[in-house]
Amino acid sequence: MATHNFPPLKNDLLLRTARNETVERPPCWVMRQAGRYLPEYHQEKGTKDFFECCRSPDIASALTLQPIDRFEGLIDAAIIFSDILVIPQAMGMEVIMVDGKGPVFPDPLKTPEDAQYGEVVERQVDVKESLDYVYKAITMTRHKLDGRVPLYGFCGAPFTLLCYMVEGGGSKIFKQTKTWIYKYGDESKVLLQKIAELCVEYLAMQVAAGAQIVQIFDSWAGELSPASFREFALPYLEWICDHLPDRLRELSEEVVPMVVFAKGAWYALEELCQTKYDIIGLDWLHEPKEAYVIAQKCGKVVQGNADPGVLYGGNAAMTKVVQNMVDGFGGGKKGWIANLGHGITPFVKPDDLKFYFEEIHRLSSGS
Repeated sequence: MATHNFPPLKNDLLLRTARNETVERPPCWVMRQAGRYLPEYHQEKGTKDFFECCRSPDIASALTLQPIDRFEGLIDAAIIFSDILVIPQAMGMEVIMVDGKGPVFPDPLKTPEDAQYGEVVERQVDVKESLDYVYKAITMTRHKLDGRVPLYGFCGAPFTLLCYMVEGGGSKIFKQTKTWIYKYGDESKVLLQKIAELCVEYLAMQVAAGAQIVQIFDSWAGELSPASFREFALPYLEWICDHLPDRLRELSEEVVPMVVFAKGAWYALEELCQTKYDIIGLDWLHEPKEAYVIAQKCGKVVQGNADPGVLYGGNAAMTKVVQNMVDGFGGGKKGWIANLGHGITPFVKPDDLKFYFEEIHRLSSGS
């Protein structure tokens, strides 16, 4: 068990909510809250490459703390500044961040006969060593937070990482992904299982470094039909939540709450609620009241779920969306972590996000 002598946690609202306890108000944070919509992000990042910032514990920690400082008293969690694609990098694949385009794999996996496929599948990956910079950033951030809020660790889900590894980046039609799962299904599953095993170890190392809750991002899950989701996404999400607690016990670490966020897979809510995940992330395709009933029936907490685009829409629009969430998620006193339905998008004004947080506080206080 790692001993870091972290400062005691002063605000445990989110962790109490994650345990499905009755609380005084819903905890708030948003995905991608440390990012390019903040002017201070650009000042800290300067001309450095995105992944260079991820690999610098000092910079990653500083970026993680920016929204905590800016929204002091309104925000109830930090999430470590990193990227889901550090796992493919650890697997030996090159990933670069291209301005205006996003992540790019110059040499994606083409077919199972591709020599790189065999190398990636057979390579012995030591995520403890290769991703040490993430753990250092987490430990540093826990100390610098001084117990103000808990810290999320995270990883990408196996299916979403496979998408990037074969598409070479983002996609609108996912031609390569669909070719792989439908034409090379068995070989896809070998790769998915490899990634799932790495995810468990990576998340365990994050917890050992100081992460107090972890989230698995299946950002492209909605590209799958229900049947394909059950075959190519759900089994590997389940593998992670089935094996991470045991791995943490082996390391004599605390078993922390686990969040699964399968964006676009609205049809799989009940199935996800039947897994060992504690918290189910919801995108904006879910009606709060309906999702909340299903989740509470299974003893699960939900996280979400406003359309990030409402932050462009002005105060009245934000108030309306927040009120709908407060009403739908049982008044906010149990089983709801307030968030967006995906990451905050570019060009959002920080003061508009501040108003969103303030409305969650205000509208849930009297419910």
